[in-house]
Amino acid sequence: MAALLIVNPFASGVDEQRLAAVAAALSSPEVVRTSGPGHATTLAREALGRVEAIHVFGGDGTFNEVLNGVDATTPLGLVPGGGTSVLPRALGLPRDPVRAAERIAVGRPRRIGLGRAGERRFGFNAGIGLDAELVRRVDALGRRHDGKRPGDGAFAWTAIRLLAERRGRLESALELDGLGRAAFALVANCSPYTYVGRLGLPIAPEASFDNGLDVVAPARVRARSLPRLARYAVTGRGQATAADVLYAHDAARVVVRCDAPMPLQLDGEDVGDVTEMVFTSEPDAVTVLV
Repeated sequence: MAALLIVNPFASGVDEQRLAAVAAALSSPEVVRTSGPGHATTLAREALGRVEAIHVFGGDGTFNEVLNGVDATTPLGLVPGGGTSVLPRALGLPRDPVRAAERIAVGRPRRIGLGRAGERRFGFNAGIGLDAELVRRVDALGRRHDGKRPGDGAFAWTAIRLLAERRGRLESALELDGLGRAAFALVANCSPYTYVGRLGLPIAPEASFDNGLDVVAPARVRARSLPRLARYAVTGRGQATAADVLYAHDAARVVVRCDAPMPLQLDGEDVGDVTEMVFTSEPDAVTVLV
């Protein structure tokens, strides 16, 4: 099978030795490295109709870019090369990139659904408010000397500082049509919901690539409610009543209106501020090899 291997050389789990092993496992004759934001989307679009499969070795940001450049028929092989690589994990692929590549090389095609935020696709999650601000603050720390993103410790420390600045309080700041007001909104296309670390957070345990979107939106946050919300985030159990947390399962369309501009993240990537966003489910959007 003629295939293209798109590689993000700055992903935390990518180096020349691993790349050589992954390319060998995939028998990919053509390897191309991304040079900056958006390049993976361009490479994927240019490959359509020219190759029989597109393989991607990088992190979730690179996967997101490729998802926004492909059609439903060209199979994708997603090789985990980032610090988290949620999408391959959610598809049941091994964490080790070479083992994942070996699986993909003989994998069967599976059609999965995606989410959309306006015109842009996302693979596993989107968020308006708290989690998107966390992503933005970590990005503001800059890259390490090797060009890679800060690790899990930076995310944890940034989250603690963010909540401390607000004294553990987050007031309602947006409206979800048909659901009510909330402090922030998390939109899941699969479970787990995460973009940092090896811990998969079952915030939306019923979410699936085969269904619509799941939404979890705390109405407001108080210091005394943080332990309860943390327990729910880590275990998927103990969710508060609808008065505390708004929830929707298998939604085809979710409209969010913010009181003021708020940050939006898609698959762990900051995509700017929004005052209104329409999230939609796109069933059977792409074909992946698993």
